[in-house]
Amino acid sequence: MTTLTETYKTQIVDNLKKKFNYKNIMQVPKMKKVVINMGIADALKDKNAIQDCINELTMISGQKPVITKAKLSISNFKLREGQGVGLKVTIRGQRMYDFIYRFVHIIAPRIRDFRGFNTKCDGRGNYSLGIDDQQIFPELNLDKVKRAQGMHITFVTSAPTDAECYELLKEMGIPFKKEDKE
Repeated sequence: MTTLTETYKTQIVDNLKKKFNYKNIMQVPKMKKVVINMGIADALKDKNAIQDCINELTMISGQKPVITKAKLSISNFKLREGQGVGLKVTIRGQRMYDFIYRFVHIIAPRIRDFRGFNTKCDGRGNYSLGIDDQQIFPELNLDKVKRAQGMHITFVTSAPTDAECYELLKEMGIPFKKEDKE
């Protein structure tokens, strides 16, 4: 079994180089990082919600998340400045490629009524998607999961355009929706 890193170096680089007519191998876009964000609305009501989500996100990503804190106090939401409202993990290197491989081959097929991800990138060569429930990750023990928690996953690439980003992610195996050419 070859890893996604080896596949990128041997096949994906050549395919992208042919498709976009790059003169230099350094022009070929590559993955920089994967960022997983999890907003925790229950953190204001339940003190254990943040710790539960930290444990779950640690199992999903393989590294400990950082707690994101509120920048402003908002009295209508009973939110105070500096209070933890979310979690964030940035995955780089081999761990990033391992996560992408697991996401494509194990996690995405487990999504209920899955027809493919939206094909729209952000205009700067990055791609974000949202997941409604963390229970699709096989790393989690479903008996210990107390609440359904969504998350955003952002794939940050070095691609200068959306077309190059889309092709890179498609070559890596991200299941996008089929495009209608009618």
